[in-house]
Amino acid sequence: MRLDKYLKVSRLIKRRTVANEACDNGLVTVNGKVARASCEIKVGDQISLRFGARMVTVEVVSVQETARQADAVTHYREIAQ
Repeated sequence: MRLDKYLKVSRLIKRRTVANEACDNGLVTVNGKVARASCEIKVGDQISLRFGARMVTVEVVSVQETARQADAVTHYREIAQ
């Protein structure tokens, strides 16, 4: 699954266009490398997002095309920093 779509489906970022912009601006890394929106995501990848001064790092647990809002948090596990 593409990175921008994963961010939207997992509800880490609300809209896919915003996820695209975050990737273009270098605010998203996958496994420690700056990632483009078209980067393929698989189970076990670590995604880091920078929201202003806050950094969020998650590990991909599940990759599904769709998810209900209540189930979205089951797609990733937050990693403490």
